Amino acid sequence: MNGASREALAAARESLTALTDSTSVDAVALADELAAVTVLLDREKSLRRVLTDPSRSGERKAELVGTVLGGQVGGTTVDLISGMVRSRWSASRDLVDATEELADSADLVAAERDGSLEETEDELFRFSRTVSSAPDLRAALASPTAAVEAKVRLLHTLLGGKARPATERLVTRLVSVPRGRSLEGGLQALSTLAAERRDRSVAIVTSAVPLSDRQRERLGSALATLYGRRMHLNLDVDPEVLGGITVRVGDEVINGSIADRLGEAERRMAG
Repeated sequence: MNGASREALAAARESLTALTDSTSVDAVALADELAAVTVLLDREKSLRRVLTDPSRSGERKAELVGTVLGGQVGGTTVDLISGMVRSRWSASRDLVDATEELADSADLVAAERDGSLEETEDELFRFSRTVSSAPDLRAALASPTAAVEAKVRLLHTLLGGKARPATERLVTRLVSVPRGRSLEGGLQALSTLAAERRDRSVAIVTSAVPLSDRQRERLGSALATLYGRRMHLNLDVDPEVLGGITVRVGDEVINGSIADRLGEAERRMAG
């Protein structure tokens, strides 16, 4: 997001944090209601355009939210969405994306409350790796023609009773309503959101063999120093790396593998 939308999203995040700081707010129910609002705004283009129309006052847009959502979702959700439409958005689609992020964040709040946030983050990463290495599974879950009910049943078979409740809810929502995102991209976004909830950035580390506890500790400390913030390491093993490690933080890749150095040498010889 750019400009006004970035500021509006930051304000919405603060509002969600303020609301969920109270344990009286049911975070799972809030997540479900925000997800339902996401579906509504995604489907009703004219509605989201009105709710992001800069020529309309924030109060008029908030009143419309109360009229449309009142009786359909709880007061907490109505208040949160009302606050969001009072903000200025650069594009109407950004409001939908922000609402979806808040739904995912609310589920992560629930995981944080029951002490499973770290496990949820790890499970999201591991499931993304499972999907990447299993083309048939990826095709079944991402197929635009397959029935949503069939996808949900498949996910329940894979995750039911084996993963944390927040993990299953987040993945099920992603698969049921992908909104144009790839499955891998959506899972990566969820992993990043979980890491941010823990006030850490994510570093995806690929090595030829598993790293020892000491190696993980040293690498984590080095990356924290380099980036100026705590880092969560998602570890992946790939024998084709040959040696060394490859680290990806966001769009930046730090490549120290033997395979990469061999490839660079070959390119220089060819040149």
